Amino acid sequence: MGRKVLVIGAVAAGTKTAAKMKRENPKAEVVVVTKDEYISYAGCGLPYYIGGVIEEKKELVVKTPEDFKLLTGIDVFTKHEAVRIDKALKRVEVKDLSTGEMKHYTYDDLVIATGASPFVPPIEGRDLKGVFPVRTVNDAQAIRELVDQGAVKKAVVIGGGFIGLEVAENLHEKGIEVAIVELVPHILPPFDEEMALYAQNYMVEQGVRIYTSEKVLSLTGEADNVRKVITDQREIEADLVIMSVGVRPNNQLAKEIGLALGPTGAIRVNEYMETSEKNIYAVGDCAENINLITGQPAWYPMGSTANKMGRIAGINMAKGEKDSLKGVLGTTIVKLFKLNAGKTGLSERDAVKAGFEVETALVPANDRAHYYPGYREIITKLIVDKASHKVLGAQVVGEGVVDKPIDIIATAITFGAKVEDLEKLDLAYAPPFSMAMSSTILAANVIGNKLSGRVKGIGPIEMRNRAKELQIIDVRDEGSFMIGTIPGAVNIPSGELYMRVEELDKNKETVLVCKIGKNAYLAYLKLKELGFEQLRILEGGMNAYPFERE
Repeated sequence: MGRKVLVIGAVAAGTKTAAKMKRENPKAEVVVVTKDEYISYAGCGLPYYIGGVIEEKKELVVKTPEDFKLLTGIDVFTKHEAVRIDKALKRVEVKDLSTGEMKHYTYDDLVIATGASPFVPPIEGRDLKGVFPVRTVNDAQAIRELVDQGAVKKAVVIGGGFIGLEVAENLHEKGIEVAIVELVPHILPPFDEEMALYAQNYMVEQGVRIYTSEKVLSLTGEADNVRKVITDQREIEADLVIMSVGVRPNNQLAKEIGLALGPTGAIRVNEYMETSEKNIYAVGDCAENINLITGQPAWYPMGSTANKMGRIAGINMAKGEKDSLKGVLGTTIVKLFKLNAGKTGLSERDAVKAGFEVETALVPANDRAHYYPGYREIITKLIVDKASHKVLGAQVVGEGVVDKPIDIIATAITFGAKVEDLEKLDLAYAPPFSMAMSSTILAANVIGNKLSGRVKGIGPIEMRNRAKELQIIDVRDEGSFMIGTIPGAVNIPSGELYMRVEELDKNKETVLVCKIGKNAYLAYLKLKELGFEQLRILEGGMNAYPFERE
């Protein structure tokens, strides 16, 4: 007889572990139990089911238990909740939620893949009808039914993370008036402020109201139905409220048997997915990760990471090999209407917090040749370590192709690339696909110039905070200047700099501004030649400046 393997949980990581284990060791007796009604469903697709982009519920469910059994030979018991683990007897007590019957399953190896649950803040009114998390197929089904019935006119999404923003987009596309309330100063909290604000401004332009730095205090209703969201600054009418504040790892079973938890609250595992207890593994959203850059514990509750963890656990249980997952980067991407936003590695904020002295570059570029029809602009923020020149992270936003540069940079970080390596990458080029110098290479060149001292830049946040004390020269043409510029800026087109240089104070710190940074750099070189020493350029130019203009 083969080993007996019991898997608790059957979404991404649990089913992946079970299937891989069975493929590697066909003689193994593998059983999966889950308290959910559905298995192996696409949680990341739920917002698109709500909006009708994904038309049928069955499209969300990758496999039914019957399909999974036929394909793998593995028994999956839905609506079966694991309630207690006995380590000494290697036995799990399971409750059949349909009948109330208590059952016992023994194991040689146990896999905990209990996932994560939505965090619903303890506010008054959270139990009103019309208030939903978005975590399961049933959540999405209930919301979809209300939307399709025409019962929703105004919706409030609490939380500006990925799922919340995707739900907001899909509800708005259904003709529903949507507002987002976020506790921190901008949506997309993992992104740096200037990049997140670019996306935030875009969503506002599409008609979504966004209230940041606001705390939800309570929900009020009529006849048990939600009607208003009360924040510390306003009241917002709503007949649908989406709770998308975040998720927490389901660690209760692990805590009860004394498994070690990490600082993130998730179950601590090593690179082989082993917990602190022999023959017990943990995978997916309930388990901790290691950040590949810092080597420190992290938690990235994502389907892509869950699948990798499941594969590693399955291999190690089946063969006793030591295949490993050294760490992850938290690479992620989101679509917001026609805007795309991707991130990999450390943000500038997190890199500084981790102890790195960083250099950054903010560089607008096109996703393909500017003369090829359909090109779109993307903005790349690259973060590197000043001492080693190693790439630490990147964020890319824009209406153009974002996943390709993010994946390139994620690959580069994984293999320890430096800025100089990015500059020399031999990437695919043809006008329909890329510029001759891709956006990634351009960003590397800019940050290389900064590291070598050829140019000094100033980011949008510092620019906003210090504008009143700087001499700001907008070198664009008068028409562009009149449309909008940095408050306090003076317009001297680059072609007039030599003639009007006497208007400038050489002893004052001067910032040069243009559309994307290129002409400002050329003006920078001119003024350097004329003896100006305290020069900087606005990184990303006006295209990447997300703050107020005059």
